[in-house]
Amino acid sequence: MPVIEKRRTRDLPQINERIRFPKIRVIGTDGEQLGILTPQEAITLAEEKELDLVLLSDKADPPVCRIMDYGKYKFEQEKKAREARKKQHTADVKEVKMRYKIEEHDYQVRVNQAQRFLKDGDKVKASITFRGREIQHSDLAEDLLKRMAIDLQEVGEVQQAPKKEGRNMMMLLSPKK
Repeated sequence: MPVIEKRRTRDLPQINERIRFPKIRVIGTDGEQLGILTPQEAITLAEEKELDLVLLSDKADPPVCRIMDYGKYKFEQEKKAREARKKQHTADVKEVKMRYKIEEHDYQVRVNQAQRFLKDGDKVKASITFRGREIQHSDLAEDLLKRMAIDLQEVGEVQQAPKKEGRNMMMLLSPKK
């Protein structure tokens, strides 16, 4: 049972009574240094202003705490995290499928699709499917994939060279940085 209690307090933020250090450096509401105090003195100062004492850095010597409104601080942190998530782009893997005896125009359509995917920042998996005895012509399929890599070299680079997996041959391209 005591292990569960210890784990629960670790997840909670270190504010007010949860700050357990003999001495702490305290920063006021306007960013002014209030000096090195004991946590009890700092909590008293914070309570006079009806604010909280929040631990900012426990790595410093002595640890740094600030007198602020914790609810507002927590809201600002969540807002920043939301903004960061909104701006990030996850690279998906888009697939371009074809056969080794593809006609020229169809091939150009696949290259254009792959080019669009790479420009959007996604990875492209180019795959060729073999049916029946077509698997004997895997050298032609490999040539086609190499040709595609050459056609896309200004927007993407080969991340995984053409390789055979069962009745398929695939190559992975990633966008150029």
